[in-house]
Amino acid sequence: QVQLVESGGGLVQPGGSLRLSCAASGSIFRINAMGWFRQAPGNKRELVALLTTGGTTTYEDSVKGRFTISRDNAKNTVYLQMNSLKPEDTAVYYCYSIIDSGGNNFYVPYWGQGTQVTVSS
Repeated sequence: QVQLVESGGGLVQPGGSLRLSCAASGSIFRINAMGWFRQAPGNKRELVALLTTGGTTTYEDSVKGRFTISRDNAKNTVYLQMNSLKPEDTAVYYCYSIIDSGGNNFYVPYWGQGTQVTVSS
């Protein structure tokens, strides 16, 4: 059993910053990638940022230059530093990871429960 537990969401004014954290725990043999998706009301869930174990990063175009993803492999934790936040960043942010639990190179995607980020004055 694998769990992803997020923290760090909240209410922030436009132009402000927040840092999200997500820790993976449980039966983990190897992690391929960790990242963040978001979903605003009425919208599809979209990729925000992804970081592979090899160090490759991917960002959604609207967050490039404002958000930074990082990872602590020893702690199985991924972070999302969000700066210069805009009202359109308001959404539920979901942690995402691709994990091999059994050591057999069979990777499964896992999701966190989501954390609300609201950008408003």
